[in-house]
This record gives sequence, structure tokens and C-alpha cells, in this order.
Amino acid sequence: MIRNKHAFRGVNCALLTFMAIFLANFFMPVTLLAQKVVTKALRSDSLNKVNQLKEVQISRVKITRRQTSSTPLQILSGAELERLNSLSVADAVRFFSGVQLKDYGGIGGLKTINVRSMGTNHTAVFYDGVQLGNAQNGQVDLGKFSLDNIEEIELYNGQKSTIFQSAKGFASGSSLYLNAKQPVFEKGQSDHLTATLKSGSFGLINPSVRWQKKVNDKVYSSISAEYKNANGRYKFHDTNGTYDTTLVRKNGDIETMRLEGGLYGKLADSSVWSAKLYFYNDEQGLPGAIVNNVYDFSQRLWNRNFFVQGNYKKEAGRYNLMASVKYANDYSKYLDPNIVKDDGLTNNIYKQQEFYATLSNRYKISPLWDVVLSADYQRNTLDANLYRFPYPTRQTVLVALATEIHLNRLNIQANLLGTLVNDEVEQYYSAGNKRELTPTVMASWQPFGSKEFRLRAFYKHIFRMPTFNDLYYTFIGSTFLKPEYTKQYDVGFTYIKLFENKWLSQISIQSDAYYNKVKDKIVAVPGANLFRWSMQNLGLVEIKGLDVNAQSVWKIADGLNANLGLTYTYQQALNVTNVTLNYRNQIPYTPVHSGSIIGGLDWRNLGLNYSYIYTGERYDQSANIAANYVQPWYTHDITFHYRKSIGDKNIKFSAEVNNLLDQNYAVITNFPMPGRSYRFTLSYSY
Repeated sequence: MIRNKHAFRGVNCALLTFMAIFLANFFMPVTLLAQKVVTKALRSDSLNKVNQLKEVQISRVKITRRQTSSTPLQILSGAELERLNSLSVADAVRFFSGVQLKDYGGIGGLKTINVRSMGTNHTAVFYDGVQLGNAQNGQVDLGKFSLDNIEEIELYNGQKSTIFQSAKGFASGSSLYLNAKQPVFEKGQSDHLTATLKSGSFGLINPSVRWQKKVNDKVYSSISAEYKNANGRYKFHDTNGTYDTTLVRKNGDIETMRLEGGLYGKLADSSVWSAKLYFYNDEQGLPGAIVNNVYDFSQRLWNRNFFVQGNYKKEAGRYNLMASVKYANDYSKYLDPNIVKDDGLTNNIYKQQEFYATLSNRYKISPLWDVVLSADYQRNTLDANLYRFPYPTRQTVLVALATEIHLNRLNIQANLLGTLVNDEVEQYYSAGNKRELTPTVMASWQPFGSKEFRLRAFYKHIFRMPTFNDLYYTFIGSTFLKPEYTKQYDVGFTYIKLFENKWLSQISIQSDAYYNKVKDKIVAVPGANLFRWSMQNLGLVEIKGLDVNAQSVWKIADGLNANLGLTYTYQQALNVTNVTLNYRNQIPYTPVHSGSIIGGLDWRNLGLNYSYIYTGERYDQSANIAANYVQPWYTHDITFHYRKSIGDKNIKFSAEVNNLLDQNYAVITNFPMPGRSYRFTLSYSY
């Protein structure tokens, strides 16, 4: 049975350390038009024109933020997210350069992000500024996060290009920020309501509703709810080299429910606060690997995720303060009727609890020089009903000292991150204590008088502890597993140009060359199903790559606008551990070449969007031999949009075709992906 433990036992030295310190935002090219169109919008009183004008203003802010960032920044937001053939956050991040999305197939299949081949655990996922934690396996399933309540997705390589952030923001190789839609009310407005219904292939039924309320001039609220049900059945092709068979993927059903609530306020001293409550519950089948002519699976998984968090920000002259606190409680249950033990069927239950608090202090020494001191405390526990389970508790203290010098054309940032980790177990052996100090230096430079072109570079040394599963999973985990140490080097540029009174309204290009060196890299490889993993330790991995991202906006005629975006990634990720048989082999599931194309046309109330994704050849094992070769895959998707405004009410209809050419492919070997599929969306808002 799972043992009952106090959520927080006592106060140890790590907590005392924290308490001592505690006391002492890819722009929207779809909507960005030439200046002539903006001027025309200003003269119009219609609701559509007003909305377009707002989007243009927001886009200009995002262009500046991406251009001046000292680390590579990609953004999907607002109208562009709506145009993509995306049901979840996982579907959207496929269009970022340098990203491999590990997708195990279907609506309910596990979907994790891997940035620049450093592994899923090196990408921190933040929701409204606070990291989503998973001490058990370090992975965040992005397929669980619907786009229904997401306003913006930001991907930073290295870290967010600001020193005024939590210590957690400094503590990962890359960061994915999910920003929820917050209430914005025009004069005379007090309520916003949006209701959406999605349906289509795989038996999908997906209704959602969002209600935003202006409580008073100082307090806004938002409530979002969503239900999703799908049978997950789709056709796929299987071959044994002689015979080619068409089969139906089974046990891919899923039923989910999500409920979010938020309060946003401003106090009399102009400080701002927010509070969020999040609840997610699902039951799903686990479609297993198609091997040895086995096509039927019976494994089931139940998940329940709950967290509540609060944020507070205050400015007082030269001093700024930012604080957040969070409590999370996660439950998962895995049932495998095919494995019978002495005490019955395999029925594993895991319970995680997390408490997290952060405090960041910024002081502006002068108009050109800022310093920040941030401190985080986090406590994680894991309960399980496994045989010989150690019941671990991890306490982590992060302290970051950062500084920034911002001159007219040059911006320099540097930080030093201290990581203190203490693992304790109730029985057997723990990984003990870890103490690490890791630096980062970043710079952004405008070499010419024009602000259109900027150079940037960064160096980052980061440390990552193994997860609870890595260390303590029964029969698999090892308390002797080595941590990962990563050094990142990046040099790149951004160029953005706006044109007036021309067909080409805007063009932007950003490109980065990078080199990552990962010592004792931990690689997670799935077994026969999605819940059981085995861990491997690669002594040394070198990753060399190039990311290119280009966007353009065109004004073809009055009312007819177009946009085109291209991304390309070259990546050489080699195992350079010289004592292995696979020396200088590409690590598993890392393509040398990959990229995407996104194009769109808008005419009056109509819109058409096309997207193409390509992933080159790979190997599914460490040995780069013919038996482990995985063919390239690509998909074409197309979406049609129609919008209609009646007074203050808006109606939108979308029809999507995914995998238009019905390609037969697999992102992960033996986990076939769906062929051609359809989705329809009807949305009403006022």
C-alpha cells in the first residue's frame, strides 16, 4: 500500500537557506499589414477593423522583443495559433526550428519536446510564468495542453532573455512558455464569452467554453472549461517485408476534462497580482508498439493533475519585486492486465506532491545597469505502491545572481546559478546531496545605425539532476546514475525590415549556429508500451547545428494579404564516447535535416492556410546500421477559415485536413501515426 506521509516535514537547512534569502513575453505576421492598411484601419469604426488594428500593435511589440533577445526566440501567438492545424500545444511546437516532437501516435499518444537534441528533460515548460514540474520522470506531455485557452507560445534556446525572472528560469537548457489568455476589456465591456465545438476523425467530440468577467475596475476573472472524447481509432499500414496489411489502431481512446480559473488584480499602489487554479483529469488507452504481429493492447492509464499558484509584482522606484508560490498534486494509475503478479494484475499507482516558492529582486543601479537576486525553494515527494519502493523526497534550492548592462547598441547579461539538491529516502539508498555552480553569459549587439540588424551570442553551462524514475524506479533506476552537465554555445543574427506602399510588407530572418556538449547524457527509451522506460547513460555527446527561420508578409491587393514562413534545421548529434562501439554515430531519433513551411491567404472574411513538415532520415538505436534506419517522413496540412461578425458577436468556422496525401509514417519506430484525417471547428464569441 502507499504510505501516508506528511506533506511537509519540519524545516531543514535547505529551507532555512531559502528563507534567509527570502528575507535579505515569432510575432504575428498574418495580421501585420503595411502602414497604408493600418492608416485605413484607424479610420474605420467596424469591429473587424478595430481587432485588426489591435493585432498590428501587438505584433510590433513582439517583433522588437524577438529581435533584441540575446537568445534565440520563436513565438506563435494570437491569430497565427488559430490558423495552424493544431489541437494541442504539441501540434503547434512542431513548427519551431530546432525542435523534435516525440509523438507516439493519435490523440492520446504521449508527446514530448526535444530541443537541439539535448533531451526532453532539458526543456523547462512554464505555464503563466511558473514551471510545470514532474519529478517522477521529468517529462511534460504537451498533448495534454489544449490551445483553447493559450494566447501565446514562446520557445527560448538557452533561457529567457531577461534577468528579472525566477531562479528556475535560469536552470534549464531551453524554455517553453505557455501564456494563457488574460482578460482585456474595451470601454463599456464587462463580459467576454467564447464557446467552441470541435469534431472530426477518431470520433472526436471536443466542446469548450471560456468566460471572462470584469468584476470591477481593479479585478478581472476568467473561467475556462473543456471536455474531449475520442475513440482514437485510425487505419495504418503494416508490413513484414513480404506482405502489406491495412489495420486499425486500437486502444487509443481518450476522455479528458480540463477546468481553469483565474483572478487578475491591481492594488492601490499599482502592484499587480494573479491567482490560478488548474484541474485536469483523463482516462486513456495505451496503444503499444506494433511488433511480433501483436495489434491488440489492453493497458490503461489514468491521470489527475491539480495545481494552484499565485503571482505578485511590485515596482517601487529603482526596486522591483516579483514573487510566486505554487502547490501541485498529481496522481497516475497504470493498469496492465497482461502482467499478473503474485498479488494480482499489474496496477501501479503514483502520487506526486510539489510545493514551490520563488522571490526575485531587481535593483536599477543606474539607467544602464541592473542587478537581480532570485531564490527558489522546491519540495517534491513521490509515493508508489511498488515493491521495494524507496519513497523519495527531494528538496531543491536555487539561487541566481544576475546582472545586465544595456547600452544604446549593446546589451550584456550574465548570471551565476547555484543549485543545491538534497535527496532523502525512507528505505534503501538515496542519491544524496548535490551542489553545483553554473554560469551564463549573453550579448546582443546592433553593429550599424539601423535597428533592423542585430547580432547575438550566448554561453551557458547547466546542470541537471536525474529524475526519481532514473534513480529509484524499481529494478530499473540506479542511485549511481550520473547527472548531466551541458555546455551550450550559440552565435546568430536577426534581421527585420518593414516596407511601406509595396507588395512585400515585411520580411524577417533569424539564424543561429550552435554547439552543445553533453557529458553523461541520460537517454530515455520506451519499452513495449508508453509507461515503462529504460535509461541509458552516454558518456559524451556533441551536437552541432544550424537553425534558420524566415517570415514574410505580402499585400497582394486591397483586402488580399498573404504570409509565408520557412524554417530549416541542420543537426549533427554524435555519440563521441570513445569507449563505445557506436563512436561518432548519430544519437537515436535525431534527423540531420528537418524543416517546415507555413503559408496563408486572407481575403475579407475568408482564410486559407497550408503547412508542410519534413523530418529527415534517422536511426532508432545508437548503432547507425541498416537494421536501425528510420525513413524520412513529411506531411501536408490545409485549413479553411470563415469569419462573420454581427454587431458585437463573432462566428468562426474552420475545416482542416491533416496529412493531406495520406502518408504512411511513424515518428517513433513501431508506433504508426494516423493517415489522412479531418477536423471541423465552430466558434461563437461576444
